[in-house]
Amino acid sequence: MWEYEHSIETTAAPEAIWRLWADVENWGTWNAEIEKIEISGPFEAGARITMTPPGDDPVELRVAEAVEGELFVDEARFGDLLLRTLHRIDRVGQGRVRVVYRMEITGTGADEAGPQIGPGITADWPDTMAALIELARR
Repeated sequence: MWEYEHSIETTAAPEAIWRLWADVENWGTWNAEIEKIEISGPFEAGARITMTPPGDDPVELRVAEAVEGELFVDEARFGDLLLRTLHRIDRVGQGRVRVVYRMEITGTGADEAGPQIGPGITADWPDTMAALIELARR
C-alpha cells in the first residue's frame, strides 16, 4: 500500500467547503489540474465522475461515500490498483476546521506502482487545497 495525506487549517465555513465539493462541474475553478469534468447525477455515493486533466486521458472516478458537510471518498481503478482519495472536514474548534485529503493506493503491485504514480497525482494538493479554501472564504 502507498499513502499520502495533506491537511490545511482554515476559518472557512464547512458548509462553504462542502458546497464547492458538491459542485463537481465547477471543480476546475479551484483545481488547475482539471480541464473538463462531468458527474452522472447528484453528488452522492454511487455517482460517476469523469475528470480530464490537461493534456491527458479522462479518469473515471466513483463516489464511494459522501456525508454532507463532513467527507467524501472517490475511487479510481487502474487494472489491479485501487486509488482511494478521502476528502474530509474536521472541526478543530474556535471557528476553525482542518481540511484533509488522503490517498491510499492498494492492490496487486501497489508497493511498486504507488511510489511511481502517487507523488505525481498528489503533487498539486497543497495548491489545490489553498485555492479551495480561498474560494470558500469569499
